[in-house]
Amino acid sequence: MDKIERIVKDGIIYAILIRSDYVPKKTEFLTEDKHLQQLGFIVYKAGSTIQPHIHKPAKRIIEKTTETLIVKKGIVEFQIFDNVENPISTGLLNKGDTIALLNGGHGFKVIEDAIMLEVKQGPFIGTDKDKKRF
Repeated sequence: MDKIERIVKDGIIYAILIRSDYVPKKTEFLTEDKHLQQLGFIVYKAGSTIQPHIHKPAKRIIEKTTETLIVKKGIVEFQIFDNVENPISTGLLNKGDTIALLNGGHGFKVIEDAIMLEVKQGPFIGTDKDKKRF
């Protein structure tokens, strides 16, 4: 099983799965600059410093919500759908696994009691405006 898996169809990255035991040797970003959410590992040696900084205001166009889920507890089955709601991938997320959901749709079945940390861009505009269930 790959420690990093990209779920791709027709050149579109729908999701990136990072297994809990993946340990990068150097700083690396897993998403492309064009993705609406950026996901990467920052690697520093002991004693390194990160210069204090502020992120400058910059207008960005957010066309849809993307999200990243980190499984803190339990086992969850995921299903990934393409942009026209066809299933393209399924698998299991275990404690410590992360999945970035960048395109298409997704669904989950909780196999073992689970706690997931969800990270997505805001502001939240309400479920009715944000989600189309199928």
